[in-house]
Parts: sequence; C-alpha cells; structure tokens
Amino acid sequence: MSEHDSAPEHDHGAFASADAPVRILIVCTGNSARSILGEALFRHLGGGRLEVHSAGTHPSVVNPLAIRVLREAGIPTDGLRSKSVDEYLGQRFDYVITVCDDARDACPVFPGVHQAMHWSYPDPAAVDGTEEERLAAFRAVLTGLGQRIHAFLPVAERHASERRSVELT
Repeated sequence: MSEHDSAPEHDHGAFASADAPVRILIVCTGNSARSILGEALFRHLGGGRLEVHSAGTHPSVVNPLAIRVLREAGIPTDGLRSKSVDEYLGQRFDYVITVCDDARDACPVFPGVHQAMHWSYPDPAAVDGTEEERLAAFRAVLTGLGQRIHAFLPVAERHASERRSVELT
C-alpha cells in the first residue's frame, strides 16, 4: 500500500467540511507526463493540506522519464498511475487545472469547482532527440510546474482558510 492509499476518506460530494484538505485535479490528455509531474509535485509541496489527483481525457501509461525526473528531484512516486477523468466525475474539487491545450478543450465540467485554471506546458514526451535531450524537456516542465505550484500554494491555503471561516460563522 502506498502512502496515498492510506489517506483518510473525505466526503467528495457537493460540500466540503471546514477541515477537509483542498482538493485538486490536474488534467492532461494522456495522464502520462505533465499531469503526473503536477500531481507528484503538489503532493510533495502541499503535504496533508492538499488532496491531489491527476487524470487524462485519453489516459495511457505513466512515462518512465516522468518517474525518473521525479526521483532525481527526491519527490515520491508511490501510487502514480494513469487514470481517466471518468473516475472523478461527480466528485467535488476546489481546483481543476488543465496542463495541456487539448485537455482544456476536452475536459468535462466538474460542478462546484471553486476555480478551473489552465496552465499550458509543452509535452515533454513529444520531444525527439537523445535521452539527455528528452530528460531535459521533462526537467524543464518539472521546474516550471514547481515554480507555479510554489506561487499557487498560498492561494489554495487562503481558499481553505476562507472556507473554514465561512463555516465557523
């Protein structure tokens, strides 16, 4: 069992309890590289304050180079797998983030989402070249996502605080 399998169950219906973690879904087409990198980074940087999932509009398999660059960066990869957005239909998310243009156009609507966002990144799996050139593309996306996630975490934390204060009044 991975560290993510042992997370407490939360009500994923229309309303979140004040102490529930911020729920984030990251969507890409294949759920093989960009969204996987984002899921792992959000979990690593956000800790227990976040419940993060990733999915694809047309899921495939996790790209081994995504796993490799995550491990190089010291980011856990346990439990990462390619999943379909269909697995998450009907669930409540605070944020749905698409990380590729095709997924933005094909992503289903998730009712009750606090905010839907689009963070466009080039597909590192589409890069041709040597293994080192391909790894460089994955590292570049990981770095870009890391910078964006660092900037976004205070926003997610503020949303969680506002949610708690509304429920306490």
